Amino acid sequence: QVQLVESGGGLVEPGGSLTLSCAASGQIFSMGAMMWYRQAPGKQRELVATITMGGAWYADSVKARFTISRDNAKKIVYLQMNNLEPEDTAVYLCNGNLNTHNYWGQGTQVTVSS
Repeated sequence: QVQLVESGGGLVEPGGSLTLSCAASGQIFSMGAMMWYRQAPGKQRELVATITMGGAWYADSVKARFTISRDNAKKIVYLQMNNLEPEDTAVYLCNGNLNTHNYWGQGTQVTVSS
């Protein structure tokens, strides 16, 4: 059974950093575009970053603060988040194209507060 599992969320003070991980498991033959979304209470789900074989894309709200990367051998996607702001508080969800199907993880909570 193919699945995505996020980890690394938590509580951090403004200006702090966190690294999220998204591990793909199961019998995976191909790993295409991988994305990080986030959803804050009362807000629409927002695409934060995408990584493909051709490069990365970021939402303007996180550009220069977040970095998405992938380890294809380990089938893990990372989201390095620096200089976190209270507005970054949300559930962060991993989404990816695995074996030509699209999968979602269950999400990990990130709370930025002093």
